[in-house]
Amino acid sequence: MIIRAALCPSPPLLAAGVTGQADVLPELREACGAAVAWLLAAAPDEVTVIGPATTTAAWPPDSVPDPSMHAPALTRLAPPTAGPGPGPRPAPPLPSAPAVRPAPQLPLALVIGAQLLDAAGYSGPRVLQSVAESASPAACRDLGRDLAADAPLTALLVMGDGSARRSAAAPGYLDARAEPFDAVVEQALRDGDLPALAALDPDLARDLLAAGRPAWQALAGALTPGRPRTRILYSDAPFGVTYLVATLDPAP
Repeated sequence: MIIRAALCPSPPLLAAGVTGQADVLPELREACGAAVAWLLAAAPDEVTVIGPATTTAAWPPDSVPDPSMHAPALTRLAPPTAGPGPGPRPAPPLPSAPAVRPAPQLPLALVIGAQLLDAAGYSGPRVLQSVAESASPAACRDLGRDLAADAPLTALLVMGDGSARRSAAAPGYLDARAEPFDAVVEQALRDGDLPALAALDPDLARDLLAAGRPAWQALAGALTPGRPRTRILYSDAPFGVTYLVATLDPAP
């Protein structure tokens, strides 16, 4: 049973440590913090974070959210290990150790969602669930229904961006269809219109680089039937990418 849901975007700039000391988009950060605080105020038995990725999968709940895996430039900024001159003689090589399989890389949307929960001080049970960017609307709906049935009192944190083609400076350049598409999504959220979210065209969403589409449709599946009470906390398209923050209170 979903007792509350919140929707946040998942741009890398929200990840702790990625922007250094720069306070990028403080209004967006504040809105995400407020949405998560509202979500947790219902004292859920667990929080399920769902976001888009290459595959649909459940991830270990104790996965460490490491944003540097999604910002490789950060790993190239390490200081040199030796000063001027030849430096110390390198130590002899150690005996070969058995190969260790690297831990799976947590998808960026789940990294951001997990960090938002951590920042809010949440230490209770959590579920980390990705949904494939290619998943059909029906598959997203079914996933949402399954997640809603998993625990008695579940809060759902839905991660995902709108179109990344809102301006000539956007990652996908300008597409005239992007603004109307995002307007449909925002109006559906304002109205609590779950069928409108469920009806989003996955091909159009893919063309517009609207990565949040499968997560939004899983949200629609989780909260159907009914018309939730909703509130939009943030809606804008900085850098040509649409970010929405909203809260959804399921109908009794």
